Amino acid sequence: MKFGIFYEHQLPKPWSEDDEYRLLNEALDQVELADGLGFDHAWEVEHHFLDEYSHSSAPEVFLAAAAARTKNIRLGHGIRQVIPNYNHPARTAEGLATLDLISNGRVDFGIGEGATRLELHGFGVPAKQKRAMSLESAEQIANMMVLDPYPGYESESFSMPCRNVLPKPRQKPHPPMWIACTNRETIKVAARNGLGALAFTFIDPDEAKAWADIYYDIIKSDECVPIGHTVNANLALVTGFSLDDVRATAIRNGQEGFEFFGYAMSSLVTRDQVPGRTNLWGEFQERRDPSVEAARIAAAEAAGDDYSSCIGTPDDARRYVRELAEVGVDQLIFIQQCGRNRHADICDSLQMFGDRVLPEFQAEEAERQRAKDAQLAPFIEAALARKEWMQPLADDEIPVVRASVAKVQAAGRLG
Repeated sequence: MKFGIFYEHQLPKPWSEDDEYRLLNEALDQVELADGLGFDHAWEVEHHFLDEYSHSSAPEVFLAAAAARTKNIRLGHGIRQVIPNYNHPARTAEGLATLDLISNGRVDFGIGEGATRLELHGFGVPAKQKRAMSLESAEQIANMMVLDPYPGYESESFSMPCRNVLPKPRQKPHPPMWIACTNRETIKVAARNGLGALAFTFIDPDEAKAWADIYYDIIKSDECVPIGHTVNANLALVTGFSLDDVRATAIRNGQEGFEFFGYAMSSLVTRDQVPGRTNLWGEFQERRDPSVEAARIAAAEAAGDDYSSCIGTPDDARRYVRELAEVGVDQLIFIQQCGRNRHADICDSLQMFGDRVLPEFQAEEAERQRAKDAQLAPFIEAALARKEWMQPLADDEIPVVRASVAKVQAAGRLG
């Protein structure tokens, strides 16, 4: 099992002048701490215009800062908005490659499309076409990172002439590719396209097994035709995270923020919004019944050693991780910065997990990965053989880009 931390940069109202400054710098401190503790991934979303829920509109900037402060942890776009209306594919390819170079090959590339009207309409993205547009763009981004030069492309979504997209990434052929998944259908989309699945639906181990079986059955089937130049066969699940030796304290420190994460995510899709005038935290508090937390703590205490969650004690977390590892989950990603979860509590939880849970699973990871790679190797080879590859251009096929100024006119000006 691998472990990641995840950032939306949530900032419930009311706001003070330095809140965003504090939020981003505390997150960088947390990533640096996680790197030192041996966590595997730090994931950063890209969202736009989503007050309170996500102030992470420039993940490439945050991840570059994280790269400068870390040595080993992988830096994941979880996800990058790849539809051309958000980010031109060439600019995404350039940014990914640059980050991969300065981080010494530590980048993961998750793709996404956006779900809210605030984002989609803000950039003029047609909702019914967004999935097809995102997969099309992702495939071309992969081609841009590999081909020298990129032959060019034309479709209804975007057009680009032949150009050499630079720089090229340190990881070859390109950073591992993932896609955000919110249900079983998108898990299938991930597997069919040879992409890692970043599952943003909160599920129990039994449901996780069903997802893992669906995902890996397709990876091993003729349905898998990768859009990238390799297959990234991995299933990652997100979960809440808060640890303390006293289970009730862990729940009090982390459960409210985790619930707000789900509430805000749903509200921004299902409820009308007035830009700049959200009151998500206030509405959440009005609907939240304090007796529910008390009942949850009582139930958790009554469960004793049968309780398993990453909002609990280190022993609770160990049981939960073991259950997910046994059903085929490859990575567990912790949503620790959400709602009004406090920086000090987040750091204490990371430290506790790093000291008392992580080493047990790190000791097993190399052998697990070796066995998995060996098992999947023939299926990945077959999947790559099914791919229709964009062909590189021969030198005499590369179009000449004419000078901007005629030679005679240029010479006259110089004279």
